[in-house]
Amino acid sequence: MERSGSLISASTLGTILLMISFFQTWKFIAEAKNVPVPAVFFFGDSYGDTGNNDYISTSIKGNFPPYGRDFIHHIPTGRLSNGKLIPDYIVEGLGVKDLLPPYLDPKLQDSDLITGVSFDSAGTGLDNITSTIQEVIPFWKEVEYFKEYKTRLIGLVGDERANMILSEAIYFIVIGTNDFAVNYYNYPFRSAHYTVSQYTDFLLQIYASHIKELYSLNARKIGLINLPPLGCLPIKRSKGECVEEINQAASGFNEGMNAMIEHLKPVLPGLKIVSLDYHAVILDFIQNPGKFGFQVTANGCCFATDTETGFCKKFTPFTCADADKYVFFDSVHLSQKAYQVIANIFLRREILRLL
Repeated sequence: MERSGSLISASTLGTILLMISFFQTWKFIAEAKNVPVPAVFFFGDSYGDTGNNDYISTSIKGNFPPYGRDFIHHIPTGRLSNGKLIPDYIVEGLGVKDLLPPYLDPKLQDSDLITGVSFDSAGTGLDNITSTIQEVIPFWKEVEYFKEYKTRLIGLVGDERANMILSEAIYFIVIGTNDFAVNYYNYPFRSAHYTVSQYTDFLLQIYASHIKELYSLNARKIGLINLPPLGCLPIKRSKGECVEEINQAASGFNEGMNAMIEHLKPVLPGLKIVSLDYHAVILDFIQNPGKFGFQVTANGCCFATDTETGFCKKFTPFTCADADKYVFFDSVHLSQKAYQVIANIFLRREILRLL
């Protein structure tokens, strides 16, 4: 005979496990690091863009509702989610600050400049054509902004302290999604002339050159966030199912990125560089949603999305009641809860190797 109330639902169990996981993460980080991280920097695309695109002329923005509906004071900030992004949870977890601000914010305070910023631009890629398609900041320009940042930092704290901050800071790069999901599979510019394998090699050559440039600017601790299973993004699914061809392209890029990391280690003395497995975590969300308290994996919380970009339509009232039950917020980007879980997993695993 079944006893009413004696069973814990999968979602409740998932919530309990997540709470335990989050507590362990903060405890683990606090015990593991002997020297505080002075600053955190993010480069790349929308997964790390905390609002830079608000300050450039592009349609690729998240500065309108329903984005930010669960953020502080329910304000849209340019973050393409219902709330915080991975960079925000990482700086919080490392004890640096509460949020990672965008570099282009004209109201950026000196204290925030000193402790790190995001240079990310939603819609960008390693391939210059990718950023041109979406009229956003190309990756090479983000590196140029970092050079400008370094000059500003020296002006604030002097050469010696600036070099200490830059060498002890942690740098994260999350890029490549738009090169495949937007550029290669939506337009003929590259797919007409490159096989997936050739395009991957082309992108990784660009990637390696930018890492070497960051190294020359005193970056010594770099985490590369790999590509998600692109064929499982709601905008790329076919009849609700993941598209294996696109997933294989993402996996091939990730394998190449790992090989690139191994090649760079002996070439750049003193460099700590790791891959953060974004791909595996999102697959786990999709295959085992109850484990994390999710219920919906194939669609985003934002029901009304643009068919081309996958972004929420401006001011749409058609969103889910509880975004925490969804892996995705729109048809491309994840919910705040998903980003929080991913950041905590990174903090417990790969980031420890950079401390």
